Amino acid sequence: MRVLKKSPLARVLPDLAPLRDSRDFRLLMASGVVTMVGTFVTMVALPFQMWQLTGSYLAVGMMSLAEFVPMVVCGLWGGAIADSLDRQKIILWSEVGLAATASALMVNAMLPEPQVWVLYVVGALSVGLACLQRPSMESLIPQVVRHDQLGAAAVLTSLRWNFGATVGPALGGWMVAELGAAAAYGLDAATFLLSMALLWRIGTRPPAADAAPASLRSLVEGVRYAVRRRDLMGTYLVDIAAMVFAMSTALFPALAEQYGAESATGLLYSAGAVGSLLASLTGRWTARVHRQGMGVIVAAMVWGAAVALAAAVPGFWALFACLALAGAADMISGIFRSTIWNQTIPHEMRGRLAGIELLSYSTGPMLGNTRASLMSQLGGTRFSLGAGGVLCVAAVAALAAALPSFRRYDSRTDEHALTERARRAEQALA
Repeated sequence: MRVLKKSPLARVLPDLAPLRDSRDFRLLMASGVVTMVGTFVTMVALPFQMWQLTGSYLAVGMMSLAEFVPMVVCGLWGGAIADSLDRQKIILWSEVGLAATASALMVNAMLPEPQVWVLYVVGALSVGLACLQRPSMESLIPQVVRHDQLGAAAVLTSLRWNFGATVGPALGGWMVAELGAAAAYGLDAATFLLSMALLWRIGTRPPAADAAPASLRSLVEGVRYAVRRRDLMGTYLVDIAAMVFAMSTALFPALAEQYGAESATGLLYSAGAVGSLLASLTGRWTARVHRQGMGVIVAAMVWGAAVALAAAVPGFWALFACLALAGAADMISGIFRSTIWNQTIPHEMRGRLAGIELLSYSTGPMLGNTRASLMSQLGGTRFSLGAGGVLCVAAVAALAAALPSFRRYDSRTDEHALTERARRAEQALA
């Protein structure tokens, strides 16, 4: 019997097996593509409308501060309820709430005098609902995808995110400029209605029979479990270090001005998404990697090195290329982290750990941009960019040395991965 060899292209393009084999994963992906575009449209429309109404940079910046507390509280609580209630119902009811918040923003934008406080309050509520939903969404994936296909599923979900991150802001910017903020919010509300129709078809996913009710105690149990797992702590700490030291999007307007390309500032913001999209499209190889811990370390160090190199390059397009490389490395790191999480975390803990994951990759960029702004005040934008990249590489190297179990993680031999694989195989036979 002759075995057909895969073409070089087939070896790098995403593996579509999870989509072929799991109806529920197809529904989740379709829902995610739709809502991701709408969400990014609103992410552009909200600050744009705030600027139109106030003309104040401070007012725009305060929107992030208003969203911080709901993000932290709802992210953690969302993880607790994901382990104690039906995850499909949590996702559905969150979609209802998100459709309502988008509709409220649309109505406010249609008023003769839109109210600024509505943007703060409803925007914060929308972020809270999204963070409440996210742990259930993340913890549902291991339930609908085979254990051996979780790496491929991580690539596909990253591709979904990058599609939204690329198309959504461009569409949002055009809609706000040509049709107004109300149209942008209306599109977002419509995407949630379509998403609900898709998610309704997913089977219910009740919690484990012995699941603990959502409480402060269950939250603490989740944190304790994460702390005991040094490999998991490695995924969180490396990502936070990478973002704190090398995230520098706050510097992009000043960098564009220094290169004499103020009109191309938006390209700098899109560079990382372009690199991430390319990494997702060619990321099939990541599913063949078994030492994902080392993969996270190397990718995070490449991210930092690319940012440091961006400070030294002479031309605008070279800067764009460095930022795109950084975005690609960050996406590869994210794929490996997601694979470790989904391969090793028990079903009954997956929601609470997803809440912790949400905080780890949400707070880092906020702190990183604060760090970048302060360092630029001390030594200029290039100093901030270069020093941040170098500090990132050093911090990741130090964490790799301090966490040998994370550095040596291998999905073929790790006790937690083997336990989960055996449990999933037993469930399949039952």
